[in-house]
Amino acid sequence: MTLAMSVTVFGVVVVVVGGPASARSASAPQYYVSLGDSYAAGYQPTSPKGGHTTTNGFAYQVTRLASAKGYHFTLVNFGCGGATTTSILKSLGCAQLGPGAPRYPAQTQAGAAEQFLVQHRGHVGLITVSIGGNDVTACASTPQPIPCVVQALATINKNLVVLLSGLRRAAGPGVRIVGTTYPDVILGLDLSAKPADQSLAKLSVTAFSSLINPALKKQYEAVGGSFVDVTAATGAYGPLTTDTTLAPYGSIPVPVAKICELTYFCVYHDIHPRTQGYAIIADLVTGTLPEHS
Repeated sequence: MTLAMSVTVFGVVVVVVGGPASARSASAPQYYVSLGDSYAAGYQPTSPKGGHTTTNGFAYQVTRLASAKGYHFTLVNFGCGGATTTSILKSLGCAQLGPGAPRYPAQTQAGAAEQFLVQHRGHVGLITVSIGGNDVTACASTPQPIPCVVQALATINKNLVVLLSGLRRAAGPGVRIVGTTYPDVILGLDLSAKPADQSLAKLSVTAFSSLINPALKKQYEAVGGSFVDVTAATGAYGPLTTDTTLAPYGSIPVPVAKICELTYFCVYHDIHPRTQGYAIIADLVTGTLPEHS
């Protein structure tokens, strides 16, 4: 049986999702700290113009999945909708937090997380970071998307050096840091009748496989962390020449169908995952955890 409970962090109630109370250690809890953007915060749309953060997000699902491997995490989620690699370091507070998240109106997201890590050093079992997507989102609407991504990656790399080194110092050398990437939602533009959109869909695969994901992987591994390739796990690298049937779109390429099934892009042009899409990310993160008694 899975239980929901709460603890107080930074003066606010934090949602805790984990295993049975009887399975929890009598010692200090092992915290799971989540940072990043709307993926970290668990945002899901309810219409083309509206939505909210939910406990369907991957961070909330990780706590449930990890309990089956012997980890009974208390989630402390600093993720903020709209965050970029710049805002996570420089912007104070957050207007779109995940359910039960601590507020930090006078701190940056990175600063609040680092403070928590220092205060709870030795009691943090996992850190995940989902950031960088909003840095490159605008490139999809530029005439030269690949040069735009290259330019954005210069900023991403510079900021991630600061962010990840700060987290590593605050947490200590032994804490597991896992970086995530994103489903290639731009593949959904293959459904468009416009040749330019179809071309962009194909270019997006190159952007992820050759530019974005290798850069992110290098940064996380540089601080002794892990990187999980969400793009690959959600089927983006499959051949666009192999079709399947998916209502109401008819016969479409398999990688495009996966994006339609796992995210809201095809129905709302929204970049966020459905619950099953977040579940794939959660499974990848949990897969980096060794069995724990």
